Amino acid sequence: MHDGVIGEFGRAARAAFLIEGDVAYLNHGGYGATPQVVLAAADAWRLRMERQPVRFMKSELPSALRAAAARLGHFLGANGEDLVFVDNATTAINAIVRSLDIGPGDILATTDHGYAAVRRTLDYVASRTGARVAEIALPFPAVGADATLDALTRGWPGKVKLFVVDHLASPTALVLPVERMAAFARAKGARVLIDGAHAPGQLALDLPRLGGDWYVGNCHKWLFAPKGCGFLWARREARAGLHPAVISHGYGEGFHAEFDWTGTRDHSPWLAVTAALDFVEALDVDRMRAWQRELRRRAGDLLQQAWGVPAGGPDDMLAAMTTLRLPDRHQPAGPADKRAAERVHDLLWANHRVEAPIVPFAGRLWLRISAQIYNHLDEYRALAAALG
Repeated sequence: MHDGVIGEFGRAARAAFLIEGDVAYLNHGGYGATPQVVLAAADAWRLRMERQPVRFMKSELPSALRAAAARLGHFLGANGEDLVFVDNATTAINAIVRSLDIGPGDILATTDHGYAAVRRTLDYVASRTGARVAEIALPFPAVGADATLDALTRGWPGKVKLFVVDHLASPTALVLPVERMAAFARAKGARVLIDGAHAPGQLALDLPRLGGDWYVGNCHKWLFAPKGCGFLWARREARAGLHPAVISHGYGEGFHAEFDWTGTRDHSPWLAVTAALDFVEALDVDRMRAWQRELRRRAGDLLQQAWGVPAGGPDDMLAAMTTLRLPDRHQPAGPADKRAAERVHDLLWANHRVEAPIVPFAGRLWLRISAQIYNHLDEYRALAAALG
């Protein structure tokens, strides 16, 4: 078992994780990768639960959850009292959207950079309520934050009830100017839900400052928590009528009572978030982010030069991920759809043991890379050669 202490990033940091030794794992943004020391902390919580389950669930868990929320809230620039745990960002978005009083003719707006599961949630709610979903196209490849905001203002579809916007877009890896976008939407009378699935850990956050009514995120991606650790943050005035997707004993008893207990489950991923925060803080989070960005920048430059293709956006709209267009020889003759993307991905994995997502977007296939502390440039060189 690795002790969690990391002196250097790159190859040396690989020992802190369980990733198979011959894999170039360039998709940390997909599901994350949890350090061994954090997995051990989750195991310890499970063992503690099993020693006396009734005592744990009734007497120990409530205060432990609130303590973990307070610690996470501090890291996110927020008050832990305004934060509850959920399985993932999609779960949180379902809870919010399905709690709102939405009716015929209401407009649920989002952008074409949104996560597919979130778009399907909006479509489902619209189909049940008579509302409609409006998708606003943003520039891609992006040229800058001003052009992104201009596209939002030009494409605004009218009297919007709810605006859902990604902080760091999953398909394109762009860091969107959400503070300015939220201010615009609120000025238009819309409520704002920010999907920060990829943001915690990857970006420095001050949740109240961003201007959303709600902010949701995952801790199992860039914050190194175990899988199944997400959160929902709500402004005090945005809690009225807000309920978890699963209604249980706490219904009607308040924000914490409803979300902290939705039934018997393994709470260890939520409780082990404190160990994940210990891990990140021991690395020096600013140093970690600077290293990730520099590796992403160098890896992106390497792939652009090798393939002669554009990146998805300028450096100031990228963090630890970037998306690049696949070379023409790997673009499909037919539709650039999910099936075509899976074919390229599967060949890349089967033939080269490189794990990287292929994304169909804007009529082309793109490849998204992540730059995590266990990655190094030789892995991106292998990727460049594999698709060169």
